[in-house]
Amino acid sequence: MSTQRVFVARLAGCAVFDPAGDRLGKVRDVVVVYRSTAAPRVIGLVCEIPGRRQVFLSIGRVTSINTGQVITSGLMNVRRFKPRNGEVRVMAELLGRRVDLADGTGSAVIEDVGIEPNRLGEWSVGQLFLRKPKTSASPFAKGPTTFAAWSEVREQRTPGESQSAEQLVASFSELRPADLANTLLDLPQQRRMEVAEELPDERLADALEEMPEDEQMHILDGLGDERAADILDQMEPDDAADLLAQLPKNRLEHLLELMEPEEAEDVRMLLRYSPDTAGGLMTPEPIVLSADATVAEALALIRRHELHPALAASVFLTLPPFETPTGRLLGVVHFQRMLRYPPHERLGAIVDDTLEPVPVTASAQEVARMLASYDLVSLPVVDQAHRLVGAVSVDDVLDYLLPEDWRSHDTDDEHHVPVTGATG
Repeated sequence: MSTQRVFVARLAGCAVFDPAGDRLGKVRDVVVVYRSTAAPRVIGLVCEIPGRRQVFLSIGRVTSINTGQVITSGLMNVRRFKPRNGEVRVMAELLGRRVDLADGTGSAVIEDVGIEPNRLGEWSVGQLFLRKPKTSASPFAKGPTTFAAWSEVREQRTPGESQSAEQLVASFSELRPADLANTLLDLPQQRRMEVAEELPDERLADALEEMPEDEQMHILDGLGDERAADILDQMEPDDAADLLAQLPKNRLEHLLELMEPEEAEDVRMLLRYSPDTAGGLMTPEPIVLSADATVAEALALIRRHELHPALAASVFLTLPPFETPTGRLLGVVHFQRMLRYPPHERLGAIVDDTLEPVPVTASAQEVARMLASYDLVSLPVVDQAHRLVGAVSVDDVLDYLLPEDWRSHDTDDEHHVPVTGATG
């Protein structure tokens, strides 16, 4: 991912390419969501594809942004973009807004917005390009310009403007997914749906993964099908499959059609297996490498911030192809073992080929016994041809084996976040 700051007004109109170098469209806008204690977070781009259709490209599918081009990781959903509550388009809505400078030196107008990634690859508003009121009476004169951080300005808002749900969402921005789920469930039903409508897709997906299935269903039913499909795109494939399996066949198929093609393919594969088997519990997106890959390459992959800790504990070596279902499974390399070898060491030289994978038909109880017996946090799952089709982690098995109401027994009061002013 590019590490330079990019100004949105200069990014608009830049071409968008897929990994093969084929042009998909061009950038029209950048979409951000506000946070309570930090600068707005970038969640995606509005892109124009052939036919003058504007579509949404999630920032998670962008591998590089600079002022000349944008590179994506794959296919683009061609569903027409519709802004939602809580989402702010930089070009269409943020540029031209008047702000007050926090140092008390007056007001200014936002003329451009710089976005930049942090060390984890998450993009946010980094700097504002502002123009102050002109100091000359000449009709040709322009006011002086300056740069400011988001924390150094205050937006001017209409007195009495109601933003209760938006403010509530901002106050939830730093909560862990489990705490966010519990907080949502504490809200009255109507307010819960109001907040769900305002939450960014990724945050709502994280919260749904931590809720009982009946509560997941209730919230999903309250969303339109297009929004529901976007939420399912953001969920882990196994969690999305579990949720979709509870729906009537016709709605299940309709939502799968609306989902991103790559995400829908993973979910369809999981739906082929019984939910109480390794195939139904696994994630189809473990880290897969060749035996010729190096320790340095593997460590770079497991450092990715979006990767679940259980899946980052090991990498799986296979024959090509290296996407599930892969070629024949060769073995596993655990991250602790990688740390004991130099960066240039080939993974094939340190592979553990003694660990028995579990078949897709293995029961949840069998998987639990294997994890406990070998003190592991994940296991490779293979089909009859010994091809790797996924990995099942200890948290997936616990979710299945624990009682259905285990989430409602909150014994950690220290992390329970009370909500004030959220009644009615």
